[in-house]
Amino acid sequence: MAASEQFSVRVFGGPTALIEYGGLRFLTDPTFDEPGHYEGPDGRPGLTKTAPPSAKPADLGRVDAVLLSHDEHPDNLDHSGRALLADVPLTLTTPSGAGRLGGTAKGLETWEAVDLPRPDGAVVTVTAAPALHGPEGAEKATGEVVGFVLTARDLPTVYVSGDNASLDAVRQVADRFGPVDATVLFAGAPRLKPVFDGALLVLDSALAVEATKILGARTVFPVHIDSWGHFTESRDDVVAAFTAAGLADRLRFG
Repeated sequence: MAASEQFSVRVFGGPTALIEYGGLRFLTDPTFDEPGHYEGPDGRPGLTKTAPPSAKPADLGRVDAVLLSHDEHPDNLDHSGRALLADVPLTLTTPSGAGRLGGTAKGLETWEAVDLPRPDGAVVTVTAAPALHGPEGAEKATGEVVGFVLTARDLPTVYVSGDNASLDAVRQVADRFGPVDATVLFAGAPRLKPVFDGALLVLDSALAVEATKILGARTVFPVHIDSWGHFTESRDDVVAAFTAAGLADRLRFG
């Protein structure tokens, strides 16, 4: 089977996408709730979901593993997403997240890798990549976050950024794995005014362009660009930024 037939991405809204890779099916940050408001913990700002997903968990079919950037925010793991984890054989996430979730969750330290068997007898390697959810020093407030790199002997290298705002983290991925063939890149320029004085919590469109250049990525699947009130940029902003940079032909919206 050709590599193009072994890799595809379907996007459902927010950060949620189904990646088919080497006969395995990976789901990123599952968010399948209907629109609504989520109260923040300890008086912190809440988050509002503004649009429904384009599919329901029952429509997904088999999911072999969830790639969960972090479990602490509802725009990355909502009520429906948490319920879905019970039916998935493996959830890869942060070490602290795995401790909170229990069940089939496995925490990965940065650059730690796991090999998952493919139906054809080969393996897919999933490697944990660095990520920073906000400006420098944000970890104490926003918690641990992880990205992922998917590799296989006969397939494109795919980087899933997770909720990352740091180009330095992207450079580290490029140094180890670049050029990266494709990336599922979280963007949307989310901001919460009381948090870090409104600093970016994830990449904006201009930084997504820079990340693409750093990675040398030929194909970019933008996610995390719709369906939530605190996202300050949309698909149109992503298209405009990539068009201005002469990279619009690399965009795919699944």
